[in-house]
Amino acid sequence: MKRHRRAAPPSDSADVPLPGMARRFAQFVAKTLAIADMEIRKLRHDPTELATRAIQPALWLLIFGQVMSRARVIETVDMGYLDFLTPGILAQSVLFIAIFNGISIIWERDLGIVHKFLASPTPRAALVLGKALGGGARALVQAMVVIALGAMLGVHMRFDPLALAGLVLFVVLGAAVFSSFSLIIACLVKTRERFMGVGQLLTMPLFFASNAIYPTAMMPRALQVVAHLNPLSYQVDALRLLLLPGYDAVPHLGLAHDLVVLTVFLVMMVIVSARLYPHIAR
Repeated sequence: MKRHRRAAPPSDSADVPLPGMARRFAQFVAKTLAIADMEIRKLRHDPTELATRAIQPALWLLIFGQVMSRARVIETVDMGYLDFLTPGILAQSVLFIAIFNGISIIWERDLGIVHKFLASPTPRAALVLGKALGGGARALVQAMVVIALGAMLGVHMRFDPLALAGLVLFVVLGAAVFSSFSLIIACLVKTRERFMGVGQLLTMPLFFASNAIYPTAMMPRALQVVAHLNPLSYQVDALRLLLLPGYDAVPHLGLAHDLVVLTVFLVMMVIVSARLYPHIAR
């Protein structure tokens, strides 16, 4: 008589398929990272862009920061004004890079790349989030330039591993917020000329209506309301808490609060930009 072999019991290894929700999430993350990798590779082809963008934050620290430190017209409690300013200029450089990130999809539309993306099974949210994270990688390079310049100017900063990890998180998160906002603008205006005009129109109001160069307490009441609605204020607050040893004594919002607010902003921006993304091809 033939002997029947028992079937081997199912293995607990990676051969077992993931549940549907987990598998879809893993695919979403993989596609998001693939898009982000494409954006980072563009940076290697044109490194001069970051070099030219480093000029503006350098001028703010070297000229504005030095002059205002000597004038002492802005009260910053127990720290020097240049110390107070440096995280604000770091956030400004992130904003100025990220807010123009959306022009890339206008170029991609003209080259026919957007139509290929739309025909692919990649989720729209993965497309826009990947581009936003790519903008975060660009901002990290800029952040290193600003921090190095601040250190050369004698700014007192902490460089312990936890502070640096938090710095990376909030630079990438803030850049992703403004990059996805930039994608919304690009999907609405659809041309390079109008996009550049709107981007230049928005950058300075976002910068000045934040706590980047002066404390929120110094602002008029109406401007304080605007500053609390401005995601840049939360990024600046987090960067100061992470970088400046003496900022704990200054009234602040708290890292957890900053993280939650920026994450909510990012989710909203990604949802809106994902809905608008197909419009760029029309």
